[in-house]
Amino acid sequence: MRFGVLGPVTAWDEAGGVIDVKGPRHRAVLARLIVARRRVVPVTRLAADLWEGEPPPGAVGALRTFVAALRRALEPDRPPRAAPRLLVTEGPGYALRAAPDAVDAWRFEQAVAAAAALPPRQALERLEEALGWWRGPAYAEFAGQDWVRAERSRLAELRLHAIERRAEARLALGLAGEAVPDLDAHVAEHPWREDGWRLLALALYRAGRQGDALAVLRRARGLLAEHLGVDPGPRLRRLESDILHHAPHLDPVSGTADSVWAQAAAAYDRSVPAGARARLESTVTLMRDLAVTGGAGLEAARRHWVAAIAAAEELGEAELTARVIGSYDVPAIWTRSDDPGQAARIVAAAERALAALPPDAPDAVRARLLATIALESRGTHAARAGAAARQAEEIARRLDDPALLAFALNGVFMQSFSHAGLAGHRDRIGAELVALSARHGLASFEVLGHLIRLQARCAFADFTEADRHAAAAERLAERHERPLVSVFTGWYRALRLDATGRTPPDEPHETEAADQAAGAATAIEDVEAAYRQAAARLAGAGMPGLERGLLPLALLCARVRRGLPPETGEVDWGPYEPWVRPLVLLADGRRDEAASALAGVPEPPRDLLMEAMWCLVARAAVASGDREAMRRARARLTPAAAELAGAGSGLLTLGPVSEHLAGTA
Repeated sequence: MRFGVLGPVTAWDEAGGVIDVKGPRHRAVLARLIVARRRVVPVTRLAADLWEGEPPPGAVGALRTFVAALRRALEPDRPPRAAPRLLVTEGPGYALRAAPDAVDAWRFEQAVAAAAALPPRQALERLEEALGWWRGPAYAEFAGQDWVRAERSRLAELRLHAIERRAEARLALGLAGEAVPDLDAHVAEHPWREDGWRLLALALYRAGRQGDALAVLRRARGLLAEHLGVDPGPRLRRLESDILHHAPHLDPVSGTADSVWAQAAAAYDRSVPAGARARLESTVTLMRDLAVTGGAGLEAARRHWVAAIAAAEELGEAELTARVIGSYDVPAIWTRSDDPGQAARIVAAAERALAALPPDAPDAVRARLLATIALESRGTHAARAGAAARQAEEIARRLDDPALLAFALNGVFMQSFSHAGLAGHRDRIGAELVALSARHGLASFEVLGHLIRLQARCAFADFTEADRHAAAAERLAERHERPLVSVFTGWYRALRLDATGRTPPDEPHETEAADQAAGAATAIEDVEAAYRQAAARLAGAGMPGLERGLLPLALLCARVRRGLPPETGEVDWGPYEPWVRPLVLLADGRRDEAASALAGVPEPPRDLLMEAMWCLVARAAVASGDREAMRRARARLTPAAAELAGAGSGLLTLGPVSEHLAGTA
């Protein structure tokens, strides 16, 4: 038994013969039950719908008569007194228990959804067949009935969508000429569908009719402006510009990756229902990739990630929230948060998810939440963050999960700043990350490992080894399209010039002795130019926590260690101001203000520039004779006596820590 609603409401028997379902009221009952999609419709609801409002006396009895007649027509071989199997009585009403493929509208939905996951050739065949099932407007004879209006609209929209997806499949197969006639009719009948105009213009362009394509876009612009008072949307505007400039991606042969991306994105959008939980997790996976693309990708990715976390929490599912939080395993090298408020909200959400997880939740989910807490707490004094990093590492090692361990080690790195002098510890973390990631194809974490080792070797003035890690990171970045890496290696080049008088050598056999021969006597102007060039790479990189105040700080450090006075004018020192201020005030001759600033200098954040901040304090303390400030600085700096101050950041240096300690004795 099959039913048709994509046109006049009809029923067919097994042989394909049309079944006589009597008069219009009988067909209305059948149609109303099909709209309900196998659910029970109460008798009172049926009567109200059929008689549009207040049913007349006897309506329920008439309805039972219609149902009995329908049962005889639909199940003519059913024995007397046997219970009906198709049009059944259940509770307060009736339901049509048709098979999932028995109604043409239901089959149509299934076919359109299935086509989204098929290659273009199969998708085209599937859509052609499905569109052939339409015999006219859905539920044609009941167009004016309220009870069917929403369903008719939904099916009409799905049909238009299928027509446009069929055109996309033809375009993907290089059948632009075949797509034009149907699309021309489509936009004539539905002139407000911008996607139809876009596809028609693209088909004309690919068929070698550039002038006609531009004329179509002008026609669309005119119709939208005249009848709706709106301009075309961004996709239409972009297509017009692309056609005028003969953009390569419009050619179906070139731009294959773009074509695949567009088709896959459209297929996902069609196939995964709006509001589905899978969309949240897929969004975070996309944001994870976006974060390493450069440009504004990192900021946008974090913003959308925070929104995804909030959406997951609204659903009240702890495990879903935990997955949304923990799947954003983006490697982080910089230890100062770009947005401390945002980071604190993420930590709070992760703690809530941890507390709400059921006892049988996977350990890997817990470990990812703990690693996230460690990462997002970077630069703070939160004791919980260090413990979270250690717990995440322990779980990852126990599970023998390489990707999880890499993420956990990233958290351990971020929490390796409890005190100065831990560059060796970080070097070991970086070495394990490089080896682990290289074995298991974790490219982003392999880059991270090399950058961590670059920083650590800079702290020990081992620039030959730092050069090797910088080159390895850049090779991986080029191979895997990680443009943000050049921000850090660009700063490293400036630091190396500042510290040694030379940039990384072109030939690997050049030795550290050559660096020493060059010395650190490079003209300050050349060093400042190198730092300014490095700072230019930060523009638009999406790392405000790294950008603000860093260039003035690097220039200050370069001048101070050469015995030159710092700039004292209007300078935005950013987050480094409390530790820079005493020295700047002394250089400006404001000794009383400098003494007051030294007395109140806070503990710097536990990050890559902690030693540099204490060295600035030590210099100011020695210059002003503040014994208490000297004592504080000496206590903090002594564990790092063998390191270069600030060089562990891979960005700048104040020279050997030992020189700063000597003055405080």
